[in-house]
Formats: sequence, C-alpha cells, structure tokens
Amino acid sequence: MTNQPDQLPAPETRTAEEERPVVEVGGPAHGGHCVARLDGRVVFVRHTLPGERVRIAVTDRRSRFWRADAVEVLDPSPDRVPSVWPEAGPGGVGGGELAHVALPAQREWKSQVLAETLRRIGGQEVADDVAAVTGPAGPRVEALPGDDARGGLGTRTRVELTVTPDGLAGMHRFRSHDVLPLSSLPLADPAIGELGLLGADSPWRRTWRPGARVEAVAPSEGDPLVLVDGEPATPARRRGKGPARRSVREVVPSPVGELHYRVAGAGFWQVHRGAPEALVRAVLDAARVQPGQAVLELYSGAGLLSLPLARAVGEEGRVVTLEGSATAVKDARRNLHDHPNVALGTGLVTPATVSEGGQGCDVVVLDPPRAGAGTKVMRAITGLAPGRIVHVACDPAALARDLAAAREAGYVVTALTGLDLFPHTHHFEVVATLERA
Repeated sequence: MTNQPDQLPAPETRTAEEERPVVEVGGPAHGGHCVARLDGRVVFVRHTLPGERVRIAVTDRRSRFWRADAVEVLDPSPDRVPSVWPEAGPGGVGGGELAHVALPAQREWKSQVLAETLRRIGGQEVADDVAAVTGPAGPRVEALPGDDARGGLGTRTRVELTVTPDGLAGMHRFRSHDVLPLSSLPLADPAIGELGLLGADSPWRRTWRPGARVEAVAPSEGDPLVLVDGEPATPARRRGKGPARRSVREVVPSPVGELHYRVAGAGFWQVHRGAPEALVRAVLDAARVQPGQAVLELYSGAGLLSLPLARAVGEEGRVVTLEGSATAVKDARRNLHDHPNVALGTGLVTPATVSEGGQGCDVVVLDPPRAGAGTKVMRAITGLAPGRIVHVACDPAALARDLAAAREAGYVVTALTGLDLFPHTHHFEVVATLERA
C-alpha cells in the first residue's frame, strides 16, 4: 500500500507519469528540500523527508543538479504527518514546504541544516567553535513558547497576497509567476483569517484589481490593517478611498520594560507573533551591555533592538544606528524620540560607514538581510575591536560566511541560539555572539 501526500497534484506539464522515477531520499539541505540521487545525478526533492522512498516529478533540469517534487510516498517517514496546508504541497504555493513534517522533526531538520551549513560553508574551524559552546548535540533550533500547543499555526502577523486574473486572493506557485487562489491561511494570525480576504464571496474583491498586491497586518495592539498596492483599504470602499491609517502599533515585553513601537504597515517587522520579544531577549542576553557603554547597531530597521539597547546602556551610554531604508528610519525616529542617547543614521552599511560610525564602540549588533553582511563589512566591524559582536541571521549560509570572516580577524563564536520563528517553513533565525579569541 502506498501513501499519497495530503497535497495538490503536481502540474501535468512538468513531467509525464511514465517519467516519474522512484528515489531514496537522503538528508535535508538548506532551502527546504532533501538530497537524493538519480543515476548519479544530484536531485533536490521538496515535500519529502529523510529516509523516505518517493516517486518524484522533476520540475527543473540543470547541468549540475535537478529539482523535483515528491508526488507519491512509497515508504513514509515516521515523522510525516498530514499536511497542515495542502495548498503549499507539490504544484502549490510557496511558503509551507515543511507543512507535512511533525514540529519536533522540523526543528531537528533545521538544526541539522544549521550544523552542516556552518561546517560546509564556514569551515571546520567555525564548526568546531560552535560545537565547543553548544555541546555534542550541536546547535539547536528551538520553538517559541506556545507554538507546539498551537501546532505551529496562527503565528504570522504579516501576510502578502497577490490577486489572480479572476480577482481572487492567492499566492505565487513555487518558483513561478503563476498566482494560485487560496482557500485558507493556516499559518496566519486568526485576526487575518477573520478579515475574509479569500474566496469568491470575499467582500474585499471590489477593492482590488487583478495583479494587485495585498498586505494584511495583525498588530499586537489595535485592529488589523489591509493595504492594497500600498494604499489602506476596507471591504466597503474602493482602493484609495479607505482610512488614512498607514501604520500599526506593536507592544513588546522585555527585560528592560514594556516596549512600544509604531511601524509602517508596509514596513518590515518580524512576522511571528512572539518573534520581537524572543529576539529582544536573545540579543540583550548575548550583548550583555552595561550602563555607560557604546553600541553600534547595523541594519537597525524600525528600532526593534535599538530601543531596548538604549534603555540598557542608560542615559550615560550611547547607541549609534545605521539603516538603509528611509521609511524604517522614520519609524525608528518616532520610536526613539525620547532617547537622546541614540544617534540614528540613514545610509548603506559599508566598510566606510561602519568605520566612521563605530569608533569607540564596546559592542556591535548587526541584523543584516538574507545575503548577510559580507566579508568586507565583517572586516570593518572587527577592525573596530569591539569587546563583543552580536550577529542576528536569517540565513545559515550567509551567517557561516560572516562567521568565517570574523574568525580570520580573531573573533570566535562564544554563544549561539537558534530560534524557530517560521514554523512549517525551512526558515529560522540565529543569534550568535562573537568575542576575541
């Protein structure tokens, strides 16, 4: 008896039935797939689990490797569960590639990817440094409080949709320009689900046009906000005629008191409901800043970390930030208006701007985009000779490269925390502390 994944069928145009081979699935790799081999060729297979035997539909053929979807499970893993989001299965939308994996196994998957990526890209010395501080089990990616009880569902407070040619809200098919209409958003905060954005009967349909971008935000304080092509909207009015509110308020508990923020609805904010608090606590614990110290914060965004760092160093200390988005800096200016010990900088993070703004800093905190800071910026950071560097990373490969660059300058990992801020996807966050060896 075979097991059929609880999922959408793969598009027939991708491969004929008789061309769907069977493969034995190996370990996970960065990106949400597992590695298999077919006639000596590497195949990256999505929607499967290590140890399974599956029938695949090849979706992309390249000279060095192929990509494929598992469309039939012949020997299932004990960690396979019915998908919590079948519409993100083979042939479906992106963003839920681990929805068929039990939550503990998802975190084990991510922990293995983190350890292997640090070794393969960062090098054995970086891997050894991490092993020395994480123990024989290696780096772990841990769940946020309450996620297991909720099945990892309902955590996302920010959702972006695209309108189909038929006027229905949906998302892009994985690695495609096609937009598929959706019937559910199980990963979204319940407040977003209650907006009624999906389906043919949605009261929002007359507020958008085919191809429109729809952003839904469920803040921690106040009502949800919907933006259509960047403009506030309501189901009763057409685009451009809705309410003027373009920002939301967020409240974050922290070791330095309750933190209050105002953030543009279209601006960047952590999507998991518990992520802001978890990151603030992890960064404060890693930075261990003291009153009177100087902190350089790079890629500072709307001030999520700037505000608690400013409180931690006190009036006698100082925080210098640098952020490339003028919108984010505008938000940060509002959020830090009563903290004169913070100097907000707008501009790209480059070796020159790091060297100029970070003179005399005791601690550097950086939260770069997915590409990482890069070797040149890391060299500039280590050139400031701070006592401690706290690196917040959303991509393990970029983190590995940055840690390797720091190690060349004499900084080693002294603590590392993995946080599963994205249940049912392959993404996770890492907070790494570096100090001079």
